Amino acid sequence: MSRPPLAREAVLDAFTRILVDDGERAATMDATARAAGVSKGGLLYHFNSKSALEEALVKRLETLAQQDVDEIENSPEGVVAAHLRSSQNTGSPLDVTILAVSRLAQNGSDAASASLRRVRELWEDSLRAHTRDETALQMVLLVSDGLYFNAVLDLNALPGPTLEGTDLDALISAVVAATTRRRRTAARGTRMIPDASSVTHSRMPAAPTSARNPHPRPWAVSASPTMRSAEPTATIARRAARSEAMPRA
Repeated sequence: MSRPPLAREAVLDAFTRILVDDGERAATMDATARAAGVSKGGLLYHFNSKSALEEALVKRLETLAQQDVDEIENSPEGVVAAHLRSSQNTGSPLDVTILAVSRLAQNGSDAASASLRRVRELWEDSLRAHTRDETALQMVLLVSDGLYFNAVLDLNALPGPTLEGTDLDALISAVVAATTRRRRTAARGTRMIPDASSVTHSRMPAAPTSARNPHPRPWAVSASPTMRSAEPTATIARRAARSEAMPRA
């Protein structure tokens, strides 16, 4: 009779927590087994190597990211507004998973780096149809990154502006107004119209992917050597990794 899936998830949770709190070198098979409260044999039953653990973590990240995008796209307040509002969350399972995968990427894991890029592209693709052009898209992503970084700094007890309630609503409204397509109601119905800046940009070729920031917010943060990990609180992401304040593992 196979062991319950919860045991496998508990092992993966323990591996994630060690990566986030102590770094990739500390996340050994023995340490993971101890943290999960299972024997070494119990660990090997689910994951026969550290590589298998890493592969499962990457798969979890992409599953959580897709769920995040699905929730955002179904939000009644709109995709751009929901994306920005979700950037305030630095304790979700996605946020913590992004931070854990970023630890692997910092230590040379090509699979982790590729996964982080795919997550960024997933968010970009979700937003693209709702923004005026590529410049507006990047504006939304950069404001989202800023909201995430600010929340991470707050977790580290560093002073910073607090955005919540009506202040956060006002910021989101301003970004939505500046980046999304405006609607005009005509006799024949409602249709999208671009403003002057949109027309100008539409004639310019989009910047190649390599020219844009390929990294989602959380791992850009965690790549910095200047501050102790900002993510020890539970669960890296949606919209995670989801600051200049985190050290290399």
